[in-house]
Amino acid sequence: MKLYKLSFALLLGLGTLTSCSDKLELINPNQQTTGTFGTTAADLEECVIAAYNHIRMEGSYARVGYGYDICRGDEVWNSSQVWYLPFDDLNAPATEEMTEWVWREWYYTINVCNFILSRCGQDPAEYPDNLKRIAGQAHFLRGLSYYNLAGYYQNPPLISDYNEYSTLEGLYKANNTYDEVWDQVESDFSVAMTLLPSRNEGGEWAKGRATNGAAAGYYARALMQRHKYSEALTVLEAIINGQYGTYKLMANYGDNFREGAAYENNDESLFEVQFMDYGTQGTDEEWTPVNTSSNATQAHAIESNFCPGDFSGWADLSASPWLYQLFKAERTTDGKLDPRLYWTICTYEADWEGFENGNVCYKKTMTPAENIITNNINGGLPIAKWTNMRTNLYETVVTGLHCGINLRMMRYADVLLRAAECENEVNGPTQRAINWINQVRKRAQLADLQLSDFNSKDKLFEQIANVERPKEFGCEFGRGFDLIRWGFFYSADRMQQLKEHGTFRRSADKTLVKEPVSYSQVGVDSELKSSYDSFVPGHEFLPIYQGLLNSNINLKGNSANNNADNATYFSEKGWTVHPVVNLGN
Repeated sequence: MKLYKLSFALLLGLGTLTSCSDKLELINPNQQTTGTFGTTAADLEECVIAAYNHIRMEGSYARVGYGYDICRGDEVWNSSQVWYLPFDDLNAPATEEMTEWVWREWYYTINVCNFILSRCGQDPAEYPDNLKRIAGQAHFLRGLSYYNLAGYYQNPPLISDYNEYSTLEGLYKANNTYDEVWDQVESDFSVAMTLLPSRNEGGEWAKGRATNGAAAGYYARALMQRHKYSEALTVLEAIINGQYGTYKLMANYGDNFREGAAYENNDESLFEVQFMDYGTQGTDEEWTPVNTSSNATQAHAIESNFCPGDFSGWADLSASPWLYQLFKAERTTDGKLDPRLYWTICTYEADWEGFENGNVCYKKTMTPAENIITNNINGGLPIAKWTNMRTNLYETVVTGLHCGINLRMMRYADVLLRAAECENEVNGPTQRAINWINQVRKRAQLADLQLSDFNSKDKLFEQIANVERPKEFGCEFGRGFDLIRWGFFYSADRMQQLKEHGTFRRSADKTLVKEPVSYSQVGVDSELKSSYDSFVPGHEFLPIYQGLLNSNINLKGNSANNNADNATYFSEKGWTVHPVVNLGN
């Protein structure tokens, strides 16, 4: 309603100016300002598109904004030993310029969303349907922005009113607390849930856009980040029961990691970042929101980070030996390897003969005698996800922002495993939690878990955290967020476990790439290293870039800037870290 009032007022104002002045004042329609733009729903639709575009930049999800989180997890290590290295070692200094890129991209997105919401009016109940969708997407994308900022920077400033940009105090704000930022995240996602249609109601419109299902899924994630497991369980149950649209697991796990209309925005996807298919893009690479181009590639460079050097990749990141051996430890009901391994790590396996596209890496046929390594100097197990290593479409990667595979940021499998985790925290262990886990295992053709094998909440948690989630989501965004909420950085036995998981071998010897490694041999075997040996307390978060602190005297550093342990905050909340449980017992 406010849009039309603004448009009418603007016309009246222009009429008054032209009739009362002796001089003609011309406004260039091609040079829009906040005073002339954003007064119609069509204008605000353009803003929504701009906000979506910002989540596809290098610091958001197109490269480093995605890579930082998987680096701090135990499923991935830095095989280049250069790019991403301070973030993989969890000791990045505040002077490292790359630490600012994530901050930059998400505040760009917040700025656009704040502008949209400033033009929508105060009472969402009065919005027409098109304005509900506009405002709902702005709330979702702002919530997503602060979700990432809280998860990476701990205590960033909250700016939620566009009018705040008009004053120096508004622009140069002080930090908010971790809890205040998560309060904002929860608020934005909960509002988006009420304004957005479901994927069923949205039809074609909903493909590639946030829906109330996406908002509900992220709302549950935000609640879990602060151990609000009972509240999160209620939301997750509603998603499972179809309250926010119809979702189901894809029959073929690999369909979640291919490009093309037949696979993207599929029945399993609650939210994914949209990239144009390879061959349909422009040529200009937009690494930051500044160098925008109408001929942009509109794709991501995660494939380049993962891709082996022999296939023109940058060979920066590799899968951990722990993750590979985890896959190898359990066979399907017909004695085969877990099919998720095929799409997660690109190794030769006899089981892959005749499976999907076979033993291929960018159309190259792999043999038992030849292992593919990520980095030509430091080795590593190649990560297949978000690449075309297994799709048999291309012979090599075109490095840079060229990969068109949509990043599925939240899948229905996550809803099921999160529901199982919440049920276990609230009531567990229970058969209901086991049933949700078994839905995910069934797709991988693994035997059902039995409740009788889990005599404690701690044991079922261990199964979820260190077996089910790594195998389902290995090398995908989110593991770092999980380790923080689980408190693994604040417990001696969990830190020791992370060191074991994070041990890898730096060797160009291809015969060694698939061998098990042991943390006990770090320091004895010169090729072995563990990322977590260099962990500095507080560096589960990124430091706030020193340049930002220099330009804003109100802004203070976080735990990473101060090398401060967050264990006290975690314990004072009454949260506990599950002890390590040996699943073999």
